[in-house]
Amino acid sequence: MCGIVGVVSQTPVNQLLYDALLLLQHRGQDAAGIATNHSSMFSMYKANGLVRDVFRTRNMRSLQGNTGIGHCRYPTAGSSSEEEAQPFYVNAPFGITLAHNGNLTNQAELKEALFRNDRRHINTNSDSEVLLNVLAHEIQEAADGFSLTPEAVFKAVGVVHRRVRGAYAVVAQIAGHGMLAFRDPFGIRPLCLGMNEGENGVEYMVASESVALEGIGFRFVRDIAPGEAIFIGEDGQLHERQCAENPSLNPCAFEYVYLARPDSVIDGASVYATRLKMGEYLADKIRKEIPVEDIDVVMPIPDSSRPAAIQLALKLGVEYREGFIKNRYIGRTFIMPGQGMRKKSVRQKLNAIGSEFKDKNVLLVDDSIVRGTTSREIVQMARDAGARKVFFASAAPPVLFPNVYGIDMPTRDELIAYGRTVEEVCKEITADRLVYQDIDALKRSISDVNPALTNFEASCFDGVYVTGDVTPEYLDKLEHHRHKSSGKSSDDVVRTQLNLNPPVAAE
Repeated sequence: MCGIVGVVSQTPVNQLLYDALLLLQHRGQDAAGIATNHSSMFSMYKANGLVRDVFRTRNMRSLQGNTGIGHCRYPTAGSSSEEEAQPFYVNAPFGITLAHNGNLTNQAELKEALFRNDRRHINTNSDSEVLLNVLAHEIQEAADGFSLTPEAVFKAVGVVHRRVRGAYAVVAQIAGHGMLAFRDPFGIRPLCLGMNEGENGVEYMVASESVALEGIGFRFVRDIAPGEAIFIGEDGQLHERQCAENPSLNPCAFEYVYLARPDSVIDGASVYATRLKMGEYLADKIRKEIPVEDIDVVMPIPDSSRPAAIQLALKLGVEYREGFIKNRYIGRTFIMPGQGMRKKSVRQKLNAIGSEFKDKNVLLVDDSIVRGTTSREIVQMARDAGARKVFFASAAPPVLFPNVYGIDMPTRDELIAYGRTVEEVCKEITADRLVYQDIDALKRSISDVNPALTNFEASCFDGVYVTGDVTPEYLDKLEHHRHKSSGKSSDDVVRTQLNLNPPVAAE
């Protein structure tokens, strides 16, 4: 999960890109970068850290040009090294910069083919650099000498779709020609188009979420379709083309659960409205499993679970209260690199109001439970604050499987629900009762808001990998590599290589 943005304007875009990245900061807090294009020359600056810390006045002044792309990184397949911050650059053909949100599932095969067949060298472990070089090679193949038409660009993207597997939303600049944006044929990661018609003419913006467009005055035009590419030439003309053979829309369900900002609209569904629906469906299930009269108060784990908790409390007829106050200067716990840092940050991020917990049976509502570290700490905080009983509800189903499309939960042994029943997970997080959302209810929560959405990428909940190339052997290899990188012993690795389809937690 990363945030990407691209702007084509008639005036300098450095400030627009910076402001858009601030609005997308929730999508990645590990690194940030901007690349602009001026007179067929690229200026680029990127570094580890938050957007506000990476860019100084001197950096902004160096980013000259009326077109540019930006990226805020959340590390998945690569590492947290500064060399893997984006955008990436390659000098041939023409000169291309690229920013990518997602994760490629056939990175290893592509890297081998790039070296042996395309004679291209990959200098990092980032799949985004692999994707850039695949695109660059195909543009070189499609170009006619020094000429590069929109038709040739779309032809290149079509070949990229055939070669690349996984999830990818991309913005790229081709020096002297224009800006390109495209989305994978399954539409897993989000991407949308905006426009601003000002006194300086028409400006275009492409971004991961609609909030980045609207927050700086652009009008949301539409979502970019799965497999579609748009190309904005140096003359400011917008060209559109469907480049995939059999595209289908399968938006990531976890975007609606947690990743996206609630004020965004993704593929025609308001994120806020879907979270309200999650609360309604969760209330129906809680009513069946916990006597409502045993619940004194409903509290959210701020911030992303708040809409679900509000609607849940309303439907149950139970008082809603804010029992935890969030320190907004601590990053999102789920996307912090490293389990040690993640665990340490929980109590720095949240503080309990003792009077709201004392001698009460509290129902805590969170958006999801992934590793369980945060949930366990929060339950203990509620008890320390004086709660008599602590019930826990998740607006998402049990996370049972790795996500290989750009969310940092790649190993099964890291998932608290994997191989455990609900009762066992409840014991692990030390709650009195635990209720999970049903997978069908989660999908209905999104479809109710936009009935056109009928298929979803929900592999971390149901184990169905829509790209069709993720096998048990692939997951074992991925986990072996991760454990090797983290220093786990071979015995540890063997113990964690379980089957792809574990017993589903009892509901």
